[in-house]
Amino acid sequence: MTLTSNQLSASEARRTRLIKICDSFPEVNSEVAGDQHIAFRIRKRIFAYYLFDHHGDGMIAFTCKSSLSEQRRLVKDDPISFFVPAYLGSKGWIAIRLDLDEVDWDTVAELARRAYQEIAPRKLAAEIE
Repeated sequence: MTLTSNQLSASEARRTRLIKICDSFPEVNSEVAGDQHIAFRIRKRIFAYYLFDHHGDGMIAFTCKSSLSEQRRLVKDDPISFFVPAYLGSKGWIAIRLDLDEVDWDTVAELARRAYQEIAPRKLAAEIE
C-alpha cells in the first residue's frame, strides 16, 4: 500500500505531537530507528515506537508496550484504529493508527503513559501518576 496525500500532509504535525507526549516523561530519549521510525526509550529500554509506513503497510502508527488482554480488548472494540503490530504483537504490544482522519490523542497519551510506567524504574514511574 502507498501512503495517501492526506496521510502525508498530517504526518509531520502528528509525529511532532507524539514526540511531545513521549518526551514529557522523565528521562525519555527518542531516537531514529530505521527509515523514518522513532524509538522511545527510558534509559536503555524501549517502551514505544513511531512507525512510518512500516514495511510498506501504508500506515502511520504508534506502537507501545501493553498486555495481551488489553491488546485483544482494544482491537476487538475498535479494529479500525487499533491493530496488532508485526514482531511485537505476540508480546502484547498494541498499535494505534495516527494516519486516520481523527486520532484520539487522549488514548495515545494514556497508552504511552502506561507503557512508560511498565518499563521505567519504579521511582520514575511514580513521578507521572
